[in-house]
Parts: sequence; structure tokens; C-alpha cells
Amino acid sequence: MTPSAILILIIVYFATLFYISHRVSKKDDGNDAFFTANKNSKWYLVAFGMIGTALSGVTFISVPGEVGAASGEQFKYFQFVLGNAIGFIIITKLLLPLYYRMNLTSIYGYIEQRMGLYSYKTAATIFLISRTVSSAFRLYLVVIVLQRFVFDYYHIPFALTVLISLLLIFSYTYRGGLKTIIITDTLQTFFLVTSVFLTIYFICDSMNLSAVSAFNEVKNSNYSQIFFFDDFLGSKFHFVKQILGGMFVTIAMTGLDQDLMQKNLSCKNIGDAQKNMFTFTGIFVIINIFFLSVGALLYIYAEKNGIAIPVDLITNKPRTDLLFPEIALNHLSTIPAIIFLLGIIAATFATTDSALTALTTSFCVDFLGMGKAENSHKQNTVRKRHIVHISFSALIFLVILIFNSINDSSVVGMIFKVASYTYGPLLGLYAFGLFQKSRNVNDKLVPFICLLAPFLTYIINENSKILFSGYVFDNELIVLNGLLTYIGLFVTSSHSIKKISF
Repeated sequence: MTPSAILILIIVYFATLFYISHRVSKKDDGNDAFFTANKNSKWYLVAFGMIGTALSGVTFISVPGEVGAASGEQFKYFQFVLGNAIGFIIITKLLLPLYYRMNLTSIYGYIEQRMGLYSYKTAATIFLISRTVSSAFRLYLVVIVLQRFVFDYYHIPFALTVLISLLLIFSYTYRGGLKTIIITDTLQTFFLVTSVFLTIYFICDSMNLSAVSAFNEVKNSNYSQIFFFDDFLGSKFHFVKQILGGMFVTIAMTGLDQDLMQKNLSCKNIGDAQKNMFTFTGIFVIINIFFLSVGALLYIYAEKNGIAIPVDLITNKPRTDLLFPEIALNHLSTIPAIIFLLGIIAATFATTDSALTALTTSFCVDFLGMGKAENSHKQNTVRKRHIVHISFSALIFLVILIFNSINDSSVVGMIFKVASYTYGPLLGLYAFGLFQKSRNVNDKLVPFICLLAPFLTYIINENSKILFSGYVFDNELIVLNGLLTYIGLFVTSSHSIKKISF
């Protein structure tokens, strides 16, 4: 597929999103529509659209790529996905009822009422930093693909490619916000899911495999091992570590994250929000099985056709993230290439537009005091919201440029590694608030505790083999981080005479 054809496809795709955005936000540019979609979202649209937000281009490219990584990952990621599913159920039964009962626009309002102003600002700041970094990582991966297969052909520098991508996202989200994204993410998730199934079909067709023979091919390959129970101390892939990591990463990165919770809070009531989450969980697990299957088929296809893993142009090392686009765009026919591009663009921009809206919402509500009904349509608050929106776009732009200059590893691994440090304190804060209702924190010490916990986590992680008889942490590192935060809050807290009711 030629770079010109890819560029035309991208233009048509975004023209469609602009049209939808214009239609949806035509009559409502207020803050209520931007922050909460006027609390009138259909639960089934939210559930389906959340798939695109939760998966992102990282899942689309990096998860299939890791199936055949030199570290022998195979289908071990599915253990993590099962942990994710447990985490989603906990969120549905524990956190969503709390948020609806308190009628929150920003979920960090709970921390303000439970612990105080310093704790509240700390929690919101942790989210802003965490989501900015993780969103930049996700967008970076797709921009790398677009740069390599499209914009290098036109001699457009990487920085300009990033800027163009962010300007496109900003242009269709700055007015309607969440109200627009509920609709556009539904469309983008449709492209993503369709792309996964059709990619499997076209790869199988190119190798003359039926559905049954493809299943057997994957099953009998070197890539299909799911569960790992050997070497609990020294292996990162052990089942228990992956389940714990998946569960707590999900609770932190979804249940304590304004981004995905903002969509849930746009439903009419708690019943609809819970139906949304249960439906989303089922689809999420199933679609990840297919992503892993795509990965196995890609490596089988590459072996049969003598295709090497592409080399990173910066590090000159093999980069598994690029195997999927290499095969889809350079070795399959035009239709599979188009389908791949629609899938990756939909996955990544569904994630980034949602994150940008959530970052804007959190800053406006948590730091500028917006979100009150009487202020929602005042022109000065809308103007401020626009400024915040473009400021976060600029911040993501800078983070991507920094990451591009230093990254030499798989983006999916990097995202969860960073999340273990940045989201850990949120896990500790909410756990303390929910399970220590008879104790009051020392509010002014909370920011220091939330800085100290990740630092201690890093020290322990670097020396875990010595401290714990060869134990190696993986994504369950977030549990340690949350526990250290919890302990710090407990030690510095005092017993309350009156038990807190929420």
C-alpha cells in the first residue's frame, strides 16, 4: 500500500470524525456536555466504546508483537487479562456505587470529602501525571508506525507528525468533549474489532488455513502457552504475579482513573453503569484472545515467508511492535492493509481523545473549580476549558518527543511499568479511605507519603533478588507501592471519634 493511499485513508477517516463531532456538539458546547455528556449516555454505547479506549494501539500492535518476543512471553499476557477481568468486577461492585452515591463529576472528589484538600489535590495530580505519560506512550507507538510507513516518504519530521496527530484529536474533541467521544469511540471501536477479525481471516487465507486448521496451527506452535507456574520467585510470568498485577493495575488504571470512570458516570444511573461494565468485561476478555491469536499467526506467517522482525531506526535493535504493521502494509494485499490502518488508528485515537477529555475535566473540576451547574454555560469557563484542553495537548506532545529520544523497549511493558509507580499511591489512598473509616489522615503529610512510596518501591524493586531470595517483580509491583502508601497513611493518621459513612 502506497504512502499516498494511506494518507488519503487517514484524511477520509478524520473527516468522518469531524462530521460526527460537528453534529453532536452543534447545539451544546457547555461544560455539562463536555464533562458528563449531560448524564444521558446509553449504557450499551458506553460499553462498546470503552473497548477502544481500554485497548488502544498498544494492545493492537504491541501485544501481538510480544507473543514471539525473545523473552518467551507467548500467551502469558492472557493471565494478566484474567486479572483485569477480576479488577473490573471489583470496580463494578465497589467503586461505581460509591461514585454514584456521591454524585461525582471528578472521582477525586471522594478523596476531598474523605481526607481533605491536600489529599484531594495530590490524588488529582497523580492522575494528571499518570494519564499524560501513559497517553503519550500509547500515541507514540502509532505515530512511529505512521512516520515509518507514511510521513518519512514525504520527508516530514517526527515532531511534525506528532503535532499533526494531536491537532486532529484536539479539533474534534474541544467542543463536545465526552458527549462527542461517546459517539466517536463507538465508531472507532467498531473499526478496531472488525479489523482484528478480518486480519485473522486474511492471514489465514494467505496461508491457506481454514478456521479449524488455523486454531490447530496456533495450538501446536511455540507461542500458545497461556499459564506459567514455574519459578515463582524468579519469573515475571508466574500465574499468581500476573493475576495480582492485572487485578490491581486495572483497579488503579480504570477504577481510580478519571478517564474510563468519566464514561461510566455519564450513564443515567448506577444500574446502567454496572450493566455497561459487565458487558465491557466480557467483550474485553474475548477480544484479547483474538489479539494474542493474531500475534501467533503473525509469527507463523513470518517464519514461513522469511520475514525478519523490523529493526528500530534509532536503537538498531529488533522491535516486535513493528512486526504487525510490517506484514500488514508490506506483505499482504491492499484490503488487509486498509483494515489494519483503520484498526490501529481507531484504537489509538479512541484512547487519546478520551484521555485528553479526562485530563481537561480533571484539571477544570479539581483545580479550577468548574463543574457546578450554575457555571457550566458561562462563556468564561468554556474559554478556560478550551485553554486547558490545548495545554494538555501540548504537554502530551512534549512527553512523546522526550520518550522518542530515550525509548528502546516494548511500549506495552513500559506503560504498565510506569503505571506501577504512578498509580500505586492512588491505590493506597483509596484503600485507606475505604477500609479505615475510623481513622483520619494527617492531610498535609499525604503529598509527602505519595512521593516517598514510589521512591521506596523503586529501591525495593532494584534490590528484590537480594531482599527476597531471588524474587523478581512484574506488574504486581503496584501492590507494593499501594501497600507502602497505605502503611504511611496509617502510621501518620489518628483515630476518629466519629466513624466516616462513605
